[in-house]
Amino acid sequence: MYKILVSDSLSEGGLNILNSEKDLEVDVKTKMPPEELKEIIKDYDALIVRSATQVTKEIIDAGVKLKVIGRAGVGVDNIDVEAASKKGIIVMNAPSGNTISTAEHTMSMIMALSRSIPQASASLKSKKWEKSKFTGVELYEKTLGIVGLGRIGSEVAKRARAFNMRVVTYDPYLLPERAKELDVELVGLDALLTSADYITVHAPLSEQTRHIIGREAFAQMKKGVRVINCARGGIIDEQALLEALASGKVAGAALDVFEKEPPLDSPLLDVENVVVTPHLGAATQEAQISVSIDIAREVADVLLGRGIRNAVNVPSIEPQVYEVLKPYVMLGEKLGMLHTQLAEGAISEVAIRYHGEIIENDLSPVTIAIVKGILTPILQRSVNYVNATMLARERGIKVVESKYTQLENFANLVAVEVRSGGKILEVWGTLFTKNDPRIVKLGKFYVEATPSGYMLVIHNWDRPGIIGEVGTILGVNKINIAAMTFGREKPGGDAITVLNIDSPLQASVLDEIKSSKNVKDARQVKL
Repeated sequence: MYKILVSDSLSEGGLNILNSEKDLEVDVKTKMPPEELKEIIKDYDALIVRSATQVTKEIIDAGVKLKVIGRAGVGVDNIDVEAASKKGIIVMNAPSGNTISTAEHTMSMIMALSRSIPQASASLKSKKWEKSKFTGVELYEKTLGIVGLGRIGSEVAKRARAFNMRVVTYDPYLLPERAKELDVELVGLDALLTSADYITVHAPLSEQTRHIIGREAFAQMKKGVRVINCARGGIIDEQALLEALASGKVAGAALDVFEKEPPLDSPLLDVENVVVTPHLGAATQEAQISVSIDIAREVADVLLGRGIRNAVNVPSIEPQVYEVLKPYVMLGEKLGMLHTQLAEGAISEVAIRYHGEIIENDLSPVTIAIVKGILTPILQRSVNYVNATMLARERGIKVVESKYTQLENFANLVAVEVRSGGKILEVWGTLFTKNDPRIVKLGKFYVEATPSGYMLVIHNWDRPGIIGEVGTILGVNKINIAAMTFGREKPGGDAITVLNIDSPLQASVLDEIKSSKNVKDARQVKL
């Protein structure tokens, strides 16, 4: 008998699935304080949550019997996935259940913003008849700019086209062919900002997207633009938005998400031409039922040995095989993440070569891990080991796998070649011991780098003093170097420097390194 704790509300349909299994015992205990959850979690094999429960490292450590944590929704921001992975606990989500709901909510926000529906309703309910005050604007033949054209962004685009809107999109990882299929124009961010009458964001929150709509972005926008965010708080700089609203540059904003939630002290709540909702993007009856049923089935299947689906931290393979391939799965995901953060433009093709003894195994889990790694910086938590290859196909990314018995100076080798923006980059990875991954070739340079944490990849000229110069800049800015490796084509020629650093670089520090006459380019990578 396996015990499951449901600590947030789950639909009746989801609970019925769990209760129908004779080998599962289900307890529903919602709104528990963290201390109580920490005390009782030791008795349970599985935990199902939504967004209210914060599954911290302390909770996970206390869950001595935990085998799986399920999140009835897309994001797993409230779960410490790293802590769960270290303890061998599977973390699962329901990635597709709320796509339509969030897309429809976005269109509702656009309509409400265009016609001042919340303000007009509040006015009339206060016994006022202010018809001329709430003159709106049409969507017909207006330009909608969509930042991020994943699942939700694509559904928004389809609905906007039904209103006869022109749709332009900025997505550096989207191929032109996919944009053509969706009948949208793929443009650069600057072109989107200057041309759009409405701008809606549908990207995950990451270091690259945090405050992507900030002061500089608002300065480029049309006067009278309207801005919508039903994705993640933090993508829009709220202080910069306040300033743009006050100046009249932005005619109005519609926000479902905020940098701090609940945003009860946010000055945006006091601005008349801002429409707000309390994170309702996925809050429809259909979406709640869908994600509840999905996660209930997934958790039941894991506990009862019927397979793994929609796991964010393990591939769907037999346990004994996974133990053999696990270090290569982890290596492959790191290689993929590295590629995307070094890529220039949309990725169109991935060629994977396996060398050595590992080719005797079914390496599809490693290939999936590589593809997941490539997509993770783009899609964040919405990509997992189950949907990675499907999402790659949706984006027009071709994946080719090949095996070779001959060795490349290593007992086993994983070589990943990625074509992006008309350029090709190849990265080799191997294991120095059974669980000690290394990057051994980066482009044309042989190196010995540990793919972990924050990394600084510098393309430089092989000149005396370059290491000291970079080290001084990092030292002045209190950035500690954990490890370093170098590679060069020939003395005095092309070279590469790879540093593992203990903390992330500010943009100004990276710019200072790039300004050196001996540095061709520098990229910060997070693995």
